[in-house]
Formats: sequence, structure tokens, C-alpha cells
Amino acid sequence: SSDKHNYIYPVPPFKHNVTEKVAQVLSLGDDVLPEYKLQIPRAQHLTILHYSPFKAMWDWIILILVLYTAICTPYVAAFLLSDNEKRKLSGSALERYKQKDPLTIIDLIVDIMFIIDIFINFRTTYVNKNEEVITNAGKIAIHYFKGWFIIDMVAAIPFDLLLFGSNTDETTTLIGLLKTARLLRLVRVARKLDRYSEYGAAVLVLLMATFALIAHWLACIWYAIGNIERSDSNGPRIGWLDELAKTTNQPYSNETLSGPSLQSKYITALYFTFSSLTSVGFGNVSPNTNSEKVFSICVMLIGSLMYASIFGNVSAIIQRLYSGTARYHTQMQKVKEFIRFHQIPNPLRQRLEEYFQHAWSYTNGIDMNMVLKGFPDCLQADICLHLNRVLLQNSPAFKGASPGCLRAFSMKFKTTHAPPGDTLVHRGDILDALYFVSRGSIEVLKDDVVVAILGKDDVFGENVCKHETVGKSSCNVRSLTYCDLHKIHRDDLLDVLEMYSEFAERFVKNIEITFDLRDVSSFFVKTQNRYNISLFYSTKYFSLGRDMFGPLI
Repeated sequence: SSDKHNYIYPVPPFKHNVTEKVAQVLSLGDDVLPEYKLQIPRAQHLTILHYSPFKAMWDWIILILVLYTAICTPYVAAFLLSDNEKRKLSGSALERYKQKDPLTIIDLIVDIMFIIDIFINFRTTYVNKNEEVITNAGKIAIHYFKGWFIIDMVAAIPFDLLLFGSNTDETTTLIGLLKTARLLRLVRVARKLDRYSEYGAAVLVLLMATFALIAHWLACIWYAIGNIERSDSNGPRIGWLDELAKTTNQPYSNETLSGPSLQSKYITALYFTFSSLTSVGFGNVSPNTNSEKVFSICVMLIGSLMYASIFGNVSAIIQRLYSGTARYHTQMQKVKEFIRFHQIPNPLRQRLEEYFQHAWSYTNGIDMNMVLKGFPDCLQADICLHLNRVLLQNSPAFKGASPGCLRAFSMKFKTTHAPPGDTLVHRGDILDALYFVSRGSIEVLKDDVVVAILGKDDVFGENVCKHETVGKSSCNVRSLTYCDLHKIHRDDLLDVLEMYSEFAERFVKNIEITFDLRDVSSFFVKTQNRYNISLFYSTKYFSLGRDMFGPLI
């Protein structure tokens, strides 16, 4: 076909849309697109996007119908179509429909919905191996034929209508057995629900639901075996149904509805399968005939596998819940061993332990540098921009910066944490960084006298744009409370301003240093060559012009 009719399109960038986000959460598709790739591509007429809200809701409707089929079909085949119940449900499908039998009407609705689902799947897009959205109708049909078409087709066959007009007992039993083919759709549902396997609670719920569903199926088979044993007129009446009739004082007779009630038989069968699967086995319901004993052995084997699977997953979920606590104690033990090996004195030891505890509570033991190294540079920049978004939005120094400039700044910032009493800068230290206070209170001391108290959004260090040489600190800076700070090194800051020279002038005007720590006496010794700021900017960094700043005296 020509380029005009080639409907294979690379997935374009994501466009924020509430309905698309809802569809992303609800979607049961195997090939759900990443959030940033969602956008409506060009498609043929009546083509349904596999990540659209309509398809998400439709998948949930089909899921509910499949679960209904998984529960009701074995129950109807085993209990409602037994010898005593066939007479009540005798007649053709048309007669049962005219009688407004609820099960017949619901089965008809399920058949119609499954048939409609097949047509919808023939018009639903998919993602190929090259991560492209395929909207071509022919390619969609071929992909569906190679995939789930056969299972969906078998599950959608309306057996009631195919055997229309027949009202024999054999036909009624055959319909009930053939309808069990709908359970094949559970394979598809299981694969779709696999995307929730990363959530511990979801895995636990799915495992328990699977356990209950298998117990329900086995209960239906258990009743069917007992009913067949009772139908054997030559054998002794020792089956579990006869024992139940004696226990409940509801003996069987030649009457149609004699014996225990349907509710009592189902609950007793379900009770037996649950007790067998969980290896409890109270013994008040027990197998008596050979067929029942063989089936009980099979139930025990299935139960052992399911028991191990469920409790193994539960143990894994609990371990994941406490994995953070285990990592904390492991790292804390390493810190204590380091302190013990190097014989760290008590004041410094306490500071080490307090810093570790505060840093862990803030980061949960996650090393952001190690995490970021596993991602490409563009994604690292987006993550750093998100982590430093509050600083870049609130600080006047970054007003008017381009997105690229903000991304460059965010890559250079480092987040540091300080417990109360920790000295961030000592007097005489080299001022190689600029600090932005994000949280907490900090005191500045000179000769043991508090000269300033700094808090959120304050900046301390030195104005690197005014000095070519690196200065020394004239004061001590100590944290009063738990503090979080954003730090950017002098060279990194100057590199970004050199790269984005059009923003440098605005940065110089807007930067507000709350407390300049530079030692003035040390500054004059180092700058006695009378470097001019404008010359410094023009020759090395920003080329802002000599007349803008004037000479430095």
C-alpha cells in the first residue's frame, strides 16, 4: 500500500488527559503503553484504541462476565442439572426463556456480550514488537487470529441456541458440560491480571480468589461424584450424600425433591474441599466409596501445591514489607562496627549515629546517585528537575531561566542533611559551594557569638560572581534543628552560567546572599592585583561589559 494508507505509526509523546490516565489505571491490556507515550494516533474509521477509556471499561465488563461464568457454569452443570433438578429445568431453551428463567436470560446476555467482544477485538489496535501502535485493520485481524481468537470463539458459542428445541435430559446435561468451555477465557484473564503482580496486596487478593475458585470447582465435582454414586442402584448407599442425609435427618426417597436441600449439599461440598485443600480435614465429611477416595487424594495433591504457593507468596510479601527495616539495621550495624573499629570518641560517635538516623528517615536508605546512574542523562535531568523544583521556583535567583538552564542547574545541585548541632562550615574553610536552606534553622557564629539565624529560603556562602578567587569562611555555621540544604559547587555554578551566558546578567542581579561568609581580610590579600569584575566577566565568563560593574577597589 502507499504511504498514505500505511497505518503503522511510531508512538508519539504523551498528552496529559484525565480520561487517558483513568484508562491507564483501569486497562487490563497486555501491551499498555508507558504514560508518556499516550496520544491518539491517526486511525481508520471505527478503530478502537487499546488504551482508550472505552476499551478499559469494556475489558472490566468482560472480566466480570468471565468471573460469573467461572462461578455459575460449574455450579449449574453439577447441581442444577442433577437428576432431581432436570425435571424442574426441562424443556427447550425457548420454553425456559418464555418462563423468564433468570439463569437462561443471563446466559443469553453473556453469549451476546462475548460475541460482541470478538468483533471489538477485530477493531482494537495493538503494540507490535517495535513499540509501534498498529491501526491497520488487516494487521489487527491477523494478529487476533494468531492470538486469542480460537479461545474467544469457543467461549462465545451459544450452545443453548445451537441445541434449540431439544428438551431431553441428555441434551440438558450436554449443554451444561459444553458451557464449561467458557472457562478457557480465564487463561486470558489471568494473563491480563498479571500486570498487577508487582503489588503485594493485589497478589494476595488474587491468590485467595484463585484458591476459593478452585475450591468451588472441586466442590461441584465432589457433588457430581456423589450424585453418580447414588444413581448406581446396584451399589451400597454409603456415599457422602447418603451420610449427609442421615446426619441432617433428610433421607432420600422416591419423591423428586427428597434428601438434603440444594443449599445444604453445596455448602457441605464446599466445606469438604476447603478442609481438604488446607490440610485440616475435620473428618465429619469423609469419602466412603472408591471414587470419592480417589478424588480426595487428587484434592490433597492440589491442596499441597496451592498451600505452598499461597504461603510462599505471603512470606515473600511480608519480607518485602520489612525489607526496609532489615536494611536499616544492617547499615546501622556497619556504622557501629566502624565506630568500634576506629574507636571514635563519644561526641563524634553520637553525631555519626544521629546523622545516619536522620538521613535514613529522609531518604529511606535510597542512594539517589546510585539510582540515577542507571538512567540516561535526559531522564536524570528530568528527575533532578523534579527533586529541586521547589528551590528553582521559589528562589529569585532563577527567575527567568530557560528550561534548559534550569535542567542544567538541577543536575549540579546536591541535597545534604544535617542533624542538630552539626557544623556545616568551620571558620577558615574554603568557600567552594553556595548553600540554599530548604528546611530547618541554622545559626552563624563568630567568636562564639551568634551573628545571624538563617531559615527556609535563605542563602549563605559567598557570591561567586563577584570574586575571581576562592575565599575563606569568617564564621562557623551550625544547624539548630534537622536541616535540609541544596548545595551547588562554585565551579559547577560558573560552568552553567558560562554555558547560558544570556541568563548570567539576570542571575547576578537577582541572587541574594542572606549571609556572606567570605573573610574580607583574606579577600584583600588575595585580590591585591586589583582584578576588575567587568574584566573578569568579559574575559572568562559572561562578557557583560566593563561599564556595568565598574572597577573593584
